[in-house]
Amino acid sequence: MKIIGIDIGGMSAKAGIVNENGEILYKRTVVTEKETSSGVFISDMAHLTFDLLADAGLTLNDIDGIGLGFPGSINDEKGIVRYCCNLNLRNVEFVKLFKSSLNFKKPVMISNDANCAVLAEAKFGAAKGAKDVVMFTLGTGIGTGIISGGRLITGNASAGSEGGHTTLIMGGKQCGCGRKGCFEAYASATALLNQTKEAVEKNPDSLLAEKVNAEGLSGKVPFDCAMLGDRTALEVVRNYTKYLGEGVVNFCNIFYPEIVLLGGGVSNQGDNIVRPLQRYIDLNVYGREYNPKIKVAVAAMGNDAGIIGAAALCLQ
Repeated sequence: MKIIGIDIGGMSAKAGIVNENGEILYKRTVVTEKETSSGVFISDMAHLTFDLLADAGLTLNDIDGIGLGFPGSINDEKGIVRYCCNLNLRNVEFVKLFKSSLNFKKPVMISNDANCAVLAEAKFGAAKGAKDVVMFTLGTGIGTGIISGGRLITGNASAGSEGGHTTLIMGGKQCGCGRKGCFEAYASATALLNQTKEAVEKNPDSLLAEKVNAEGLSGKVPFDCAMLGDRTALEVVRNYTKYLGEGVVNFCNIFYPEIVLLGGGVSNQGDNIVRPLQRYIDLNVYGREYNPKIKVAVAAMGNDAGIIGAAALCLQ
């Protein structure tokens, strides 16, 4: 079996031919631009598909399905891309138009990119074999992918699973979505940068301030300085972990997954974020004395998760 998976982002689209074992056989990337019209964008994705097939010496007849993951609001069932903030796609009947542009009669499936990522991990990655998984991608925002009872949970018209926009603190910090106090405003990589910047301004003589001034602002610096015992950095990391922990525990209390996965830039900290988050969940999840332990782990698929997860839409 051969499936094409296409991981669409605001700056690039990565396509791969994936087999039934989740292995990428061939890969190709093209640049995407926000100004591109929906018609041109669909044509670009068709060209990407044909170029990928040419690389592999295959034709569409050799392909069993195509899956695409988008960073935005998607109606999976109807094949409609409702909205992508970093692409010029608004209420586009993507599946219908894309299949027509390819003259492809086999299945074409689409979904949100976080849904694709959790599918990839559950089928082939760090959560392989698990039927209850919640994944958090900690980047510019917070994406959430949820599998419960072996099924991807997306809500009515696939508009749900936007965990980054659950409220952590009522009336709290402004979120990019327009509301205040969202989980994303406190526990995304962007939030970590803001918290680090605020700490540096309050503590200009700290090692954290010294490192930021020398190396620039990044999510890595507070963890590095905390490892060296800097009090300011330790406070930043502790507070950030608590915000993250509170949001994750809320999801654990609703879905009680076997495993919680972390993806995105912050997950690169590995045990430095996994261990404190594991402790936080162990201490705060409801029924902790009686229920099975929830494991915390870093997602394993890395930059290939989007391609493999998009392909996995056709393997459900």
